[in-house]
Amino acid sequence: MILVEKSDLVLGTLLQRYQRFLADVRLQDGSVVTAHCTNTGTMKTCWEPGDRVLLEPATNPQRKLKFTWLAVERPGGWVGVETGMPNRVVAAAARRDALPGLAGLHGVRTEVKYGLENSRIDVLALDGEDRQVFVEVKNTTLKAGDWALFPDAVTERGRKHLRELQAMVRAGHRAAIAFFVHRTDVDRFDAAREIDPTYAAELERAAESGVQLLPLAVRLVTNQGAGGLWSLGWELPGLLPWVPRR
Repeated sequence: MILVEKSDLVLGTLLQRYQRFLADVRLQDGSVVTAHCTNTGTMKTCWEPGDRVLLEPATNPQRKLKFTWLAVERPGGWVGVETGMPNRVVAAAARRDALPGLAGLHGVRTEVKYGLENSRIDVLALDGEDRQVFVEVKNTTLKAGDWALFPDAVTERGRKHLRELQAMVRAGHRAAIAFFVHRTDVDRFDAAREIDPTYAAELERAAESGVQLLPLAVRLVTNQGAGGLWSLGWELPGLLPWVPRR
């Protein structure tokens, strides 16, 4: 089931990514454009010069950067790099009662303030017993062998979110952290222990306290249509196993 789809996309070849939010891309007609990169993180293992990419043209004619970089084709498959998509796809799945690992959700809301540390939960829903379910979504793109890993840099913000979720469980609610594995060339998940061992330890504490861990397998569906334009769809076929990489 395609939960979110983008159409009328443009194919190009990645030349370089720089200043965190800029990427130069050569289009099929030979012209070079600068696209907006919403992912300001390290993007380790996500791209190399020469990779094929899909760009979304801007609908606002006043926008300075006329394209947004959505996905890149790596040797093992497509990788999603647009950081707004995970929250959108997870919320769409929850509204359709199609979120792997969390059945029976309804009353879905997004970006709701909560907790004691000035946080916003990505998705807040009710379960079949009308208990509140707090779902934090993490875009996950780092790859090592067959593993998808999170985070790709030390993250105090990520640790704060884990503390907030544990507090919700202690208060009698349900809580989950959804690792949106935004690539198709991995088959298991773990915390990036070598990058942020403190986060890895906090994640294990969260799981022991009752926070559900949902490493979401993501399928990126691409199709070339008439006129050379492309479409890109997002599916959530299931969960990846959490396998410690030691």
